Amino acid sequence: MKYSIAHLKRGERGIITDVSSKLIPLKLLEMGCLPGNMVELVQVAPFQDPMYLNINGSHLAIRKETAMHILIEKVTHG
Repeated sequence: MKYSIAHLKRGERGIITDVSSKLIPLKLLEMGCLPGNMVELVQVAPFQDPMYLNINGSHLAIRKETAMHILIEKVTHG
């Protein structure tokens, strides 16, 4: 099964595997949302949107709709 950032639960981490969708703003790529980078879901706002992320030390808030297009491989904690 393919996972996206939108599938993460608070505190879970993953490694970005694909950001090839044309729906991902260039600004996110410039801020480190690139394949190979670690992403962690820090917090989710009320009504599940936006999502607050830590991507390689940078804190970002993105819409869940955008997060669905950034594919990841989940990292297990054990």
